[in-house]
Amino acid sequence: MLVRFAYLAVTHAFAALRLLRMTDREKDVEILALRHQLTVLQRQLGNQRPRLRSEDRALLAALLSPLSRMALHLWDSRTLH
Repeated sequence: MLVRFAYLAVTHAFAALRLLRMTDREKDVEILALRHQLTVLQRQLGNQRPRLRSEDRALLAALLSPLSRMALHLWDSRTLH
């Protein structure tokens, strides 16, 4: 599990570095594409919840911790509808 988490951390660090070179327009396009992928996956899963591994949960917790509760609440309410 520790090796998997380290791998995820390194790959996401490189992805973050790639974001530094992207324009706002490119970031917006990528966000729209990711939101579409998420919508498709939610439609395919139906009422099932995605199965996350412990390293996925740890990475999500690390990424979401800087966000304010208000931002998380707004994001959660938009994805539920």
